[in-house]
Amino acid sequence: MSLETTTESVASTIVVSFPDELSAWGHDQLTADRFVNYLKRVHDEVAVGDEWEEFLDVGCCGDSLTLTLRVEGLTPSGATAPAPETDLEFVEREGSVNGGWCVQSKDGPASSTGTQRKQ
Repeated sequence: MSLETTTESVASTIVVSFPDELSAWGHDQLTADRFVNYLKRVHDEVAVGDEWEEFLDVGCCGDSLTLTLRVEGLTPSGATAPAPETDLEFVEREGSVNGGWCVQSKDGPASSTGTQRKQ
């Protein structure tokens, strides 16, 4: 968070959409605390419509799983910055992911949390 950020500009919630082709395993990586905290650290400013090109950890397979995240909403509506206490809410949108391994497909590895999304 920059020094100019005021309490009024900090988002309490940021709604971020992800491509619906993301597998359950990929969803687990997206919503993991380490990745959520990373997103809040690397994006100093945020606005509805912002698109973030990100890659998810695919372990030892040696190829990244790239996807575009899009900011769909902010609470309060005039917010311009995330903070450590900001909640990120993830929602699906139509779209695809790019990666050289099957982690983005239904044939990819199973969810590590046991809460695998239905495809």
